[in-house]
Amino acid sequence: MTNVSADRASGPTRRTTLTGLVGGAGALLAAGCSASPATAPTARRTARAYASASDPTPGVMTLFKDPAFNFNGLLALGGSGFGAAEVGEVLTAVNTVNKAGLSAQTYTETFKSLGDQLRRPPSSGKPEAETTRARMLRAAQYYAQALFFVLGSGTPGIEPQLYQAGRDAWDAFCARCTPPPVTARVPYGKTPMPVWFFRPDSSGKRRPTVILTNGSDGQNVDMWTYGVAAALQRGWNALVYDGPGQGQLLFIDQVVFTPRWETVVTPLVDWLSARQDVLTGKIALTGLSMAGDLAPRAAAFEPRIAALVAMPGVLSPWLGFPPEIREILTPDKEETNRIWNKEVVPGLSPSEAATMKKRIEPFSAPAMLAAREGKMLTDFYTPATLIKSLDITDVVDRIKMPTLVLDYEFEQFYPGQPRQLFDKLTAPKDYVKLTEATGAQLHCSPMAPQQHCEVVFDWLHETLA
Repeated sequence: MTNVSADRASGPTRRTTLTGLVGGAGALLAAGCSASPATAPTARRTARAYASASDPTPGVMTLFKDPAFNFNGLLALGGSGFGAAEVGEVLTAVNTVNKAGLSAQTYTETFKSLGDQLRRPPSSGKPEAETTRARMLRAAQYYAQALFFVLGSGTPGIEPQLYQAGRDAWDAFCARCTPPPVTARVPYGKTPMPVWFFRPDSSGKRRPTVILTNGSDGQNVDMWTYGVAAALQRGWNALVYDGPGQGQLLFIDQVVFTPRWETVVTPLVDWLSARQDVLTGKIALTGLSMAGDLAPRAAAFEPRIAALVAMPGVLSPWLGFPPEIREILTPDKEETNRIWNKEVVPGLSPSEAATMKKRIEPFSAPAMLAAREGKMLTDFYTPATLIKSLDITDVVDRIKMPTLVLDYEFEQFYPGQPRQLFDKLTAPKDYVKLTEATGAQLHCSPMAPQQHCEVVFDWLHETLA
């Protein structure tokens, strides 16, 4: 299979590169046993991509002309398969946004209004518990949609309120699950991580467990779509958590990402290992979107993980930025920030500025707080250095547990990196590419999360059997 570099062959200006960046920012803002050194690693299955030169989002998959908005709309629509959206609600919202004129403002207002509507009692009367449960899950989805674009709207300062509305809806949904997830705060530095431990029932039976790791901009509702529901259907436990740079730790506690993700996962494994309803020899770890870098990093240093899934595989999130953005970063902080503030920022359009604010906020609390005031970050050096430090190229060979690397046809954020990660692995490994042939193309298969989960959990079942 041909490797595809994340770098462009041509050399467009910073201005034109930023314009392209805005068009493709959706998802990234929007992922055992020890092998003997004498034993050759095994590569058991490789699924090949279907060749295609057609539009990656044909026909009904084009909700918005702008790729970033379209990608997020597809994520919402895809969540309907697990109850995390309603097709009619999403398409009605899409029509409303398009009729009003697509913008961060109209998108944010429309999906926030939809979330608000679902949190109120339906017009038909007082809802029973299951109706409320279903409505709260969908509300969490729609608030997450609004939250994603709020920094580009006229009211960026409502970001923490939007996050809290989505979190309240999520917690209301969880409280009505049967059984409700066990909630706790697991130690991490000075700021404990909130966790939600889902079980198929309250029997106390020991079960295999999957730790679900979100990406750089996902919310808990995404973990329901990309793992919790599928795990429960198969008799697995599932752990959802907010790590640094995610959810509560980012939007409320202002704790940004760490390059040492093992310091995040190890306390989670400790917590699970102390439970009587967890098969400690069958704890799997998955990483969605940028967590396709974070989860492998953790697995390289946490031997109690029995199986690893990178969705997709990512070696360096920094390479998800165009070369002209990466070139702004120099070894000198003062020079880097001079280039950023004098040469780059003055030329940004409002939409380009909003994209950069969104992409940088999980890596810089000052940048996030400035964005909420409608201001652009002035220190590019610090978050850029942090993003660059997430590179896991030098630790991949430490991964010893069986690993599944997913890739996607038309992967728009980390092209080529899944295969590169797979090739570097020395552990037992599998590579699967989800394709346009079944509507599973694009980063994280936004229109096919059920197929996505089938691939992941079939592999986990076979690997841990």
